[in-house]
Amino acid sequence: MSTSRPPSQPAPSRYLKWLPYLFAAGAIFWLVQLTQAAAMVAAPVGRDQLQHALVNAGITRNVSSVLVLYLGIVFFFEVAAVVLHGTAYYGLRRRRIWGWICAVIVAGAWSLVVVGIPVLVFLLQRQTRQAYGIS
Repeated sequence: MSTSRPPSQPAPSRYLKWLPYLFAAGAIFWLVQLTQAAAMVAAPVGRDQLQHALVNAGITRNVSSVLVLYLGIVFFFEVAAVVLHGTAYYGLRRRRIWGWICAVIVAGAWSLVVVGIPVLVFLLQRQTRQAYGIS
């Protein structure tokens, strides 16, 4: 009596079990970035440094408005990164299609800075897709 997989389903890669933890590390990275940005904004000295940097960059009017806009964009992207990484982590751990989709989105975004290209290639391999129910 054999307990091996049927020939139509190849064995999943041995790296598949570590894949969710890569996205968990990404979520932690973005949480640290978000915390640092929040601390910079909460401290009066940090806000003054940011305003001074904007003035040095050539912004002379509405420095406070530009700072609020800049921080809004930064917080939006950092929160989105945390949510996407966390969703990818939980989805990949449970081997759900939505986890794989989030992981592809995150790896595609990271590929803009070259880091995500190997992960994106791994996610798009046939064995990985089949492990998450995508043919």
